[in-house]
Amino acid sequence: MNTIPPRSGTAFILKKGERLRVTDIQGEQVSDFICFNQHDTKEYLSSGRTIDYAETIFLTKGNPFYSNRSNIMFDIVEDTVGRHDFLLTPCSADTFRIIYGDANPHRGCFGNLCEALQPFGISPDEIPICFNIFMHVAVDGETGRISVLPPKSKAGDHIIIEAKMDLIVGITACSAEMSNNYSFKPIGYAVESH
Repeated sequence: MNTIPPRSGTAFILKKGERLRVTDIQGEQVSDFICFNQHDTKEYLSSGRTIDYAETIFLTKGNPFYSNRSNIMFDIVEDTVGRHDFLLTPCSADTFRIIYGDANPHRGCFGNLCEALQPFGISPDEIPICFNIFMHVAVDGETGRISVLPPKSKAGDHIIIEAKMDLIVGITACSAEMSNNYSFKPIGYAVESH
């Protein structure tokens, strides 16, 4: 298993049919995940289309994840947590400045993804909303107000996705205090042939 150190990220190729296991090594740690069509990076993971077609914001095993062109990019084939977020944008220096009031903010998952995806020719403006693995976001049914709660994931919990096309994947160990119950930890990942 590969390890993403706290508050950092990486990017790599995941071929069609390969599986990616993302593991919360210590528990209560979010991992921002984004992917693009390896052969045409203008096709990318779409939260809007995925949520629309699934008719739920609580995506888990059995849910296909769609691109902006309505093609299936991957499926979740195993999920020991069952609660993730696909509403919120990757944390960024602006997140820390606006929400946390940081004068010298960390670059966040957005900055980490920008650096990791740059060698693949993907610019910052091309990074959309990520699938936030293990992130626990509650939505009030009356007001629509959102609350970021501690992840439900425990040490060793994991999710496995199976690629349905050749993908460029970007993945992080999330940098936002609130998302990770105010403790930054590593994320594990492994590419597995099916």
